[in-house]
Amino acid sequence: MYSVRLSALRLGLGISLLCATTLVRAQSTTTPPSSATPETPAQPAAPVSAPAPAAPASGTPAVQLPLPQASPHAIVSQTFGLTEVTVDYHAPAVRGRAVWGGLVPYDQIWRAGANENTLITFSTPVLLRGQLVPAGKYSFYVMPHQDRDWELVLNRVTTHWGAEGYDQRDDVIRVPTMPETAAFHENLLYWFSDIKPTGAHLNLTWEKRTLTLPIETEVHKQVLSGIEQVLQQKPGDWQLLAQAADYLVQNNIEAERALSYINESLRLQDAASNNWIKARLLAQQQDFGTAIVYARKAIKLGDKEDSTFKNQLPSMRIALTEWQAKAY
Repeated sequence: MYSVRLSALRLGLGISLLCATTLVRAQSTTTPPSSATPETPAQPAAPVSAPAPAAPASGTPAVQLPLPQASPHAIVSQTFGLTEVTVDYHAPAVRGRAVWGGLVPYDQIWRAGANENTLITFSTPVLLRGQLVPAGKYSFYVMPHQDRDWELVLNRVTTHWGAEGYDQRDDVIRVPTMPETAAFHENLLYWFSDIKPTGAHLNLTWEKRTLTLPIETEVHKQVLSGIEQVLQQKPGDWQLLAQAADYLVQNNIEAERALSYINESLRLQDAASNNWIKARLLAQQQDFGTAIVYARKAIKLGDKEDSTFKNQLPSMRIALTEWQAKAY
């Protein structure tokens, strides 16, 4: 029995030595050389997580889905006289909400649309309630009030998001207006009415109200300036001179200038058209006797000219009859 125990003890000791030798060898294969930095205690492993999405490269716009806008973009433009007016805006919808005094509070500046500034552009100088506004682009706001006139505001800063950053010190003009009752309109709408060569009305309609901004232009002043420039370039063109005189006669302005233009046109070319223009000019000045002379000459020449002018002969003869009745 004693020998058996001794054999077991030796066997256990041998196994222990074998394991120790194996451990030492394993460590010797992984221990860095003596010149390496001292081994630091191992740190606990960081928890594993999903990688964060890569940030977009600098200057690269974020990708957006092609979805319809809640307040769609719109542009409306109108030319009257020599002036073009353009309104660039976003059109919000009512969607069952209380608009005036609710969604659009009273006594607070409103962007007159949605999203960015509503922008209005004038291609030439215009008159708003008699005040001259230079050509250019302006942001357009509305100041609604419950118990007095509303205000339509033009501001020189055009880069704001809505009314954020709005500063009254940058206002160009404030135009008083009273809202009018209108048929219900779900989406905000800008539209033009009362269009004439000398001006038009710009209207804003939303929910059950319409605001109107009358716009006037100095169209005759602009036309006369253009006429002078063209005639300086082509002073010997009888047709351009006749057209210039005809414009003045049609609008019953600048009679002396019209007479100067038409006399020079007749000196360069004696035609039915410029004789008829002079006849109309003289009739405007109540000189019916002389007007009749030029009218008869125009009709006589018109009978020999192309069919385009002959189409005017019936109306010319009617005018001649009226002038004869007034002259004799």
